[in-house]
Amino acid sequence: MLDFAIFAVTFLLILVGAVLYLYPASRQASGIPGLAPTDEKDGNLPDIIVSSSLHEFLVNLHEKYGPLVSFWFGRRLVVSLGSIDLLKQHVNPNRLLDPFETMLKSLLRYQSSLNGDTGESHMRRKLYENGVTKSLQSNFALIQKLSEELLAKWLSLPEAQHVPLCQHMLGFAMKSVTQTAMGSSFEDDREVIRFRRHHDAIWSEIGKGFLDGSLDKNMTRKKHYEDALVEMESIIRKVTKERRGRSFNRHVFIDTLLQGSLSDQQILEDTMIFSLAGCVITANLCTWAVYFLTTSEDVQQNLYKEMDHVLGKGPITHEKIEQLRYCRQVLCETVRTAKLTPIAAQLQELEGRVDQHTVPKETLVLYALGVMLQDSSSWPSPYKY
Repeated sequence: MLDFAIFAVTFLLILVGAVLYLYPASRQASGIPGLAPTDEKDGNLPDIIVSSSLHEFLVNLHEKYGPLVSFWFGRRLVVSLGSIDLLKQHVNPNRLLDPFETMLKSLLRYQSSLNGDTGESHMRRKLYENGVTKSLQSNFALIQKLSEELLAKWLSLPEAQHVPLCQHMLGFAMKSVTQTAMGSSFEDDREVIRFRRHHDAIWSEIGKGFLDGSLDKNMTRKKHYEDALVEMESIIRKVTKERRGRSFNRHVFIDTLLQGSLSDQQILEDTMIFSLAGCVITANLCTWAVYFLTTSEDVQQNLYKEMDHVLGKGPITHEKIEQLRYCRQVLCETVRTAKLTPIAAQLQELEGRVDQHTVPKETLVLYALGVMLQDSSSWPSPYKY
């Protein structure tokens, strides 16, 4: 299954700014092709804003300077990799800390798990992987039930009526992820609505307020964000207290954390990350997958044939789902074509080399996945689903 990669992936441009909370800036020149700072204080931030998004900025930058480029995020040197070959050179398969998790926790001012040793990081990684797998298996019937409810809702609509796909998929994702992460408390729609209100307030500021610094300049927005974060943390603490030391019919993600050797603060942070990222990314993946299927009749027919062959007339089971190889390809192609993961990042902890260029220590290295995944040298028709 796509597992936590789908839940923890595609935090987009806004997570890049989190590194600024962790490390001092470096003005060391790199010799890598790219832009000089437009502004002494803001670097190339004005250029990013003009481009409307960091992804579009990187597309233009790589078109002009090639697969390896540099620019300035404030006073910090940033290097961007825009080809699969360069990505292979830089990625460390033994790295245990997920860069997205690290940056999102930093944006939320969470620090309890950012400096663990290798042994602890390995233990927690295995704990999370097992927790996600066990939670999905235990809640398979629940997710199927929620899917069937949404299908019944669509079938009840007049054929010509517009379907608000984004809204419906976000609602589906909220119900699925909250119950899979935190349990039966979220069977109550009122709790889901309450969660969504706080979730939206937090995520919207992660999406805009941190990159341009506008959150700290608007006290009304900042208070709204901080109040929502406090309420979300209160919800998670309540669930933690209710489930600690007890057994339930369905195993959920927070149960795995409670069984590990984690502090209450670590449980709070990890549940927050799982819930925040899981809802948005699940909704986006489902929305784009359904949209692309409606625009590609051939893919739709092939997927139907596979499901009819594998699932048959019997009950849908987790084991049968694992056999849907074409379905997995559809989801992966959705991630690629929709650019659901346009950017990833790593901090260059030690000085290194990429394509015969030196990357200074503490340089933020972006993986311009949105550029790579639509590279005509790798995909003959990169913009075609």
